[in-house]
Amino acid sequence: MADESEQAVQAAIDGELRLLDPEVRASPARVLELLDPEFTEIGASGRRWDVESILTVTSGGSVSPESPVKVSEMSGAVLAPGIVHLTYFADNQGRRAWRSSLWRLTETGWRMYFHQGTLTS
Repeated sequence: MADESEQAVQAAIDGELRLLDPEVRASPARVLELLDPEFTEIGASGRRWDVESILTVTSGGSVSPESPVKVSEMSGAVLAPGIVHLTYFADNQGRRAWRSSLWRLTETGWRMYFHQGTLTS
């Protein structure tokens, strides 16, 4: 069972890191492969996002290849079968946020269902 949980957490981590990759973010099709159709986000700004609004931002070059998002202290836990919770710090050009996301296993693989960012000092 532990091995199954470790694999689930690793799959969610892999998906999260892909979503932070500037090359993936530049491709709406690749982003859509990683977002659940019911995806929602509460951004560090307090704004609520859905799939459509996130695609607008990610395809607009929100993360530069020259200065990718720096991730630290990423960890995950299986909350229930097919549900993984990740937390980590993300630094995007000096803007540091504590990030939390829920990933769920679907027929097409692991997809981000919910994400929240909170600015840190």
